[in-house]
Amino acid sequence: MKPILIPVGQASLLCCLVTLSSPLHAQSQSPSSTLDTVTVTGNPLAASDLIAPATILSGENLLLKRQGSLGETLDGLPGVSSTYFGPVASRPTVRGLDGDRIRILNNGGASADASGLSFDHAVPIDPLTIERVEVLRGPGALQYGGSAVGGVVNVINSRIQPEASFDGKGGITGRGELRAGGADGERAASALLETGTDKFGLHVDAFDRKTHDVRVPQELACDVGGAGTPVTARRLCNSASQSQGGAIGGTAYFDRGYLGASVETFKTNYGSVAEDTVTIGMKQNRYALQGEVRGFAGPFQSVKGQWSAVDYQHTEFDAGAAGTVFRNKGHELRLEARQTKFGALEGVVGLQVEGNRFSADGEEAFVPYTRSASQAIFAFEELRTGWGKLSFGARRESVKVESQGNPLLDRFVVGSRAFNPGSYALGGLVNLGGANSGWTATGNLSATQRAPKDYELYANGAHLATGAYEVGNANLGLERSTNIDLGLAWKQGAQRLGLNAFVNQFNNFISLESTGNTVDVDGSAMPEYAFRQVKARFVGLEANGSARLIGGAKAAQTLDLEIKGDLVRATNETTGQALPRIAPVRVGAALQWRQGPWGARLGMDHYSAQNRVPAGDRSTAAYTFWNANATYRMAAGPTSLLWFVRLENIGNQLAYSASSVLTQTAPNRVPLPGRGVRVGLQASF
Repeated sequence: MKPILIPVGQASLLCCLVTLSSPLHAQSQSPSSTLDTVTVTGNPLAASDLIAPATILSGENLLLKRQGSLGETLDGLPGVSSTYFGPVASRPTVRGLDGDRIRILNNGGASADASGLSFDHAVPIDPLTIERVEVLRGPGALQYGGSAVGGVVNVINSRIQPEASFDGKGGITGRGELRAGGADGERAASALLETGTDKFGLHVDAFDRKTHDVRVPQELACDVGGAGTPVTARRLCNSASQSQGGAIGGTAYFDRGYLGASVETFKTNYGSVAEDTVTIGMKQNRYALQGEVRGFAGPFQSVKGQWSAVDYQHTEFDAGAAGTVFRNKGHELRLEARQTKFGALEGVVGLQVEGNRFSADGEEAFVPYTRSASQAIFAFEELRTGWGKLSFGARRESVKVESQGNPLLDRFVVGSRAFNPGSYALGGLVNLGGANSGWTATGNLSATQRAPKDYELYANGAHLATGAYEVGNANLGLERSTNIDLGLAWKQGAQRLGLNAFVNQFNNFISLESTGNTVDVDGSAMPEYAFRQVKARFVGLEANGSARLIGGAKAAQTLDLEIKGDLVRATNETTGQALPRIAPVRVGAALQWRQGPWGARLGMDHYSAQNRVPAGDRSTAAYTFWNANATYRMAAGPTSLLWFVRLENIGNQLAYSASSVLTQTAPNRVPLPGRGVRVGLQASF
C-alpha cells in the first residue's frame, strides 16, 4: 500500500538557540544593514554565534521575494520548499516536513489557524505586513513548543516593540509600498506608521492586495461558472484572490522593562485551484500581550511573558453557496525567566500553556469537534568555553486531545487521549583554527517525542483537497525521532560558505497510507486512507555561499557570486518506498551587482527531476527558472525611495511542484506561474 500523504501533528520541541551572524543564511538583510547585529528571535540568550542552522529574510531581499503567500515567499531558501496549493494557499515545507510539523509563529507567539489541517487552507499572514522572517531548520527552538519537529518559521512585524524607537522629544517614522504586475496581475498597497517617545510607542499598519488568475505557460480548461461549458486560456483557473488587513499596537516603557498590546485582523477570499467553482472566505482576529521585567537580584535577572488569543474562521463556497465552515479558537501563554550568570554558565527556564477548540460543519467536515490542551516546562543552559560553547536542554509536556463528536454527524468517535512527550537536546560550537580564522563547526543531537494531532486520531470523512477518505487512529502513540545536524561555516568579509548535513530517524512516524479499500461518497467511490505509524528516515544536505568577484568592503562597485543547493531523501522504512511530496535536488546561482544607488541581480534555480516517489505517484520533470531584478534608491526630501522591477520565470518554463499534493491529485492541472514582470515602490521616512 503506498503512502501518499504525511499529515502532521503537534510536535515536542527541543533545545537549541540560534542567532544569525553566520554565513549559513542564503538571504539576509538589505546591504545597508549590519548582519552581525541581528539575532534570531528563537535565541532567548541573545548570543552572537550560531549553533543550529537558521536563515533570515528581511530588508531589500524580502521586498524582492514577496509573493502572495508565506510559502511562496520563502520557497528556495536553504532546505525550504512549499506545499503550493495555488498562489495563496502555500505553506512552508522545511527539510521535507510540512503541515503541523512546521511551527509558524507570529512575533514569537502562536498563530492558531487551520493551515496545517488541509493543503487548501491558507496561512492567515500576508507577506506585505512582514518586516522580517526567521526560519529555524530542524528541531531547534525549545521555548516555542509544539509542532516544530521539522523547524520554526517566525514572522516579525514589530507591532509590539521591546525597545523604544524614539527619545524623550518623540518622533514619527513610516513606510509605504506599492506593487503591481507579476504572473498573477497583482495590485497591492501597504502602509506602516510608528510614533512615540521614550515612554510609549504606537504602531499602525494596513494592507490591501488583489490578484487575478495566474498566467501559466500552457492552455488550461476552466468552468468557473459551473455551467458545464469550460473555456480554455493560459490561466490557472480559479486562482484569483483579494486580501485586506491591519493592526494597531502600543507599548509602554519603564525603567526596568516594558508592556505592550496589539490587535490585528486578516481577511481573504481566494479560489481553490483544485475545483473550478469553489472559493474560500477566511477571517482571523488576533490579540496579544507581551512584557518583560528586568533587573532582579537573585537567581533570575529577568522575566518575560507573552499571551495571545486567536479567533479564526473560514467558509468554503461552491458556486457562491456557503458550504463547510471551519472554526478554531486558540490561546497561548508563555513565561521565560533568564538566569543570572554563574561563571560561564547561563540559561533560561520557561513555562508554556496552549489550548485550541476546533469545529467543522458541512459536507467536508472530515474531523469532529475537538479540544486540545497542552502544558510544558523547559530549560536551556549554555556553557561558554575557550574553544566555543556547549548547549543542553530539555522539555516535558502534558498533552490532551479530545473528540467531542459532531451534533449533526454520527460517524465520529467520541473520546480523549492523554500524552506526556519529552524532548532532549545537546549542541556544541567549535571555533576552528583560532578566533580569527572564520571557521566554525557545529553539531546538534536531539531526541523528540510528538503527540498526535486531533485529525490523526479522529478523522473520518472525505477530504477533497487530498482526494481521499481519511480515517484516524485513536490508538496512535507518541511519534519519536532522533535527530543529528552537523554544520561547517566560514566567513571572511564578504566571502561566506555554509554546509549542513542532517539525519532525522523516526521510530513511529505518523503517515497516511492507502488501505486498498474504497468508500462510497455521494455515489462515487473514493479511496480510503488511514493513519498508521511507520519507521521513516529523512537525510539531507544544504549548502550556500557568496564570493566577491569585484570590489572590496568599501568599494563603489561590487559584484558577488552567490551559490546554493540542497537535497532531501525521505524513506518509509516499513514499506521500503519513498515518502511523498519531497522536493528534488535543487541548485542555484546568482550574480549580484551594486554601484551607488543602483543594484541588479540575475539568477537561476534548477530543480532536478523527482523520480523517487511512492509506487503509483507521478514523477516530476526537471526545470530551470531564470529570474532578474533591478533596484534604484533615491531621496525625496526626508523620504527614502526604493524603486524596483523583478522579472520572474523569464523563460516561461512549464513546471510542476514535486512538493505539492496537487501534482498527484490534480495531475497537469496546476502548473507553477509563468513569465511575469513585477514593479513597485517602497517609500520610508
